Amino acid sequence: MSDVIRLLPDSVANQIAAGEVIQRPASVVKELVENAVDAGAHHIDVLVTDAGKTCIQVIDDGKGMSETDARLAFERHATSKIREAADLFALHTMGFRGEALASIAAVAQVELRTCQEGEMLGTLLNIAGSKVESQEAVACPRGSNFSVKNLFYNVPARRKFLKSNQTELSNILAEFERIALVNPDISFTLHHNGTEMLNLPVFPLRQRIMGVFGKKLNQELLSLDVTTSMVRISGFIGKPETARKKGARQYFFVNGRFMRHPYFHKALTDAYEHLIPVGEQVSYFIYFEIDPAHIDVNIHPTKTEIKFENEQAIWQILSAAVKETLGRFNAVPSIDFDTEGKPDIPVFEPDRQGDVTPPSFSYDPSYNPFNVKPSAAPPSSYSPSSAQRKQVQWEPLFEGLERKGKSWQQPDAPAVSEDEWTTEDLQPASPTLYDEHPEMTLKGNVTQHYQYKGCYILTSVKSGLMIIDQQRAHVRILFDRYMKQISDKHHVSQRMLFPEMVHFSGSEVPVLESIMEDLKALGFDLSNLGGGSYAINGVPAGIEGLNPERLVTDLVQTAMEKGKDVKEEVQGALALSLAKASAIVPGQVLTAEEMNNLVDELFAVPTPNYTPDGKTVLVMLKEEDIEKLFK
Repeated sequence: MSDVIRLLPDSVANQIAAGEVIQRPASVVKELVENAVDAGAHHIDVLVTDAGKTCIQVIDDGKGMSETDARLAFERHATSKIREAADLFALHTMGFRGEALASIAAVAQVELRTCQEGEMLGTLLNIAGSKVESQEAVACPRGSNFSVKNLFYNVPARRKFLKSNQTELSNILAEFERIALVNPDISFTLHHNGTEMLNLPVFPLRQRIMGVFGKKLNQELLSLDVTTSMVRISGFIGKPETARKKGARQYFFVNGRFMRHPYFHKALTDAYEHLIPVGEQVSYFIYFEIDPAHIDVNIHPTKTEIKFENEQAIWQILSAAVKETLGRFNAVPSIDFDTEGKPDIPVFEPDRQGDVTPPSFSYDPSYNPFNVKPSAAPPSSYSPSSAQRKQVQWEPLFEGLERKGKSWQQPDAPAVSEDEWTTEDLQPASPTLYDEHPEMTLKGNVTQHYQYKGCYILTSVKSGLMIIDQQRAHVRILFDRYMKQISDKHHVSQRMLFPEMVHFSGSEVPVLESIMEDLKALGFDLSNLGGGSYAINGVPAGIEGLNPERLVTDLVQTAMEKGKDVKEEVQGALALSLAKASAIVPGQVLTAEEMNNLVDELFAVPTPNYTPDGKTVLVMLKEEDIEKLFK
């Protein structure tokens, strides 16, 4: 029997390694820019064509490489940062495993121009599919210039699974922003298809954050700084009043490296307990400085997951630091003793009791509340008085009837005197609705509804009692309405008296532009002011009282979370997000007419039983089940 185990060729082994390190164009940008930072660059330019699918170019003014180093840099496990295993636990730089350039060269066509300071000539190296095609001396400025073309050209299956240009560009910008947020002493620029998207000069950290996410964020952040023998934690946290359901900027960095850490995130969110509504989040930018010997960054190919030696102790330090910052900036609610504009309550003075005159009152000593003549039982066709009708607001029940003098009548029907009508004389506002849904037929044909605790609508039907969640019902109605507006390209936009400004980060701008057509179909009118800033000139009619800036931001975040290239799915997500934002809130008191209209509109939609995301809108309590409760 022949042997079956054999060594893979280097080119195949490099492609397998590339599958772990280079997942998409954003991975190339991350590795090349981190290498430029490690090279001591003061300025880094990133130029991207077709969201990185055609070309990614990273230019830096770092120390450059010699001819030999330029060649060795593309070999697997080649690195300048470690000499022995112990060095893995004393890392102060980004790339260190020596896999990035080898992996990139295995799946793309790479050109490198590099020159060291003081040298007259540099090196030009061309590699494609791990094979060196040419190497020669050329004149070039100090630093390195990497050009990566036709990513995954030799792995068509991988290239086929790349997302749309908007999605890939958004991922590139996200990686770029993370590196920029930990290197405020380096200036960066990023261009896409010849258009400058970000230009970040050297600034202090707070100004760098504003350069990425907009100046408005400056008013939302509180400074945090604590130093212990174990760790130093610094950065910024959001004020409680800036909490939002979506779009919070949340970043953890350790020793200049971005990381995800759910355990530390829990420490931060717990510190905001009872300060922000459940389900909402605040922005934060937290920087950890710790001895590299106490962390392990080599547990994940992309090095975004980091293991800490003393996680529980750091958790407590972080939680205490956040609480101390909130208290120091008076972000924690306190008792308000402000009396401005309040009634003037005089101070009690015992010596002046004689000056106080008690109030006088009168009563009828002969009044007996039980001395009342019994009234006759009301007839079967009970007719309330005018005062009684006004008290219980009967008039909304007369929809579809015409009032003539003191009578109500249907068109082409005999008049019914106001003193003679009965419940049997009234017809529902939408008779066809209840014809289509027999279980909705109301006793006596009166569309009478009751509201329970401002959340539920109760109505008696032939089969029992129907309970409707008013908010979910409104979401169901609005969703279908917004989806129809999008599909028909017919919208009603309401111009704003004073346009509002909204700023998006570089990673959010491509997503916004990709859904701009759908936003216009909904009724939004946005104009691009450049630099990630937009003016909201108009919003959909019927959403008065909502924050336009927060609404547009939430819609963009919804599209980012979906991550779908299918337009219909993004449209559905936008319509659902807008419907939830515009729907009536729990506890909102409705008039009889509003309840009647809500129920009518609910049963006019194709699927009234469930919301678009599958939540129950209404339930039925059958008459026999109600009777069982009283046995």
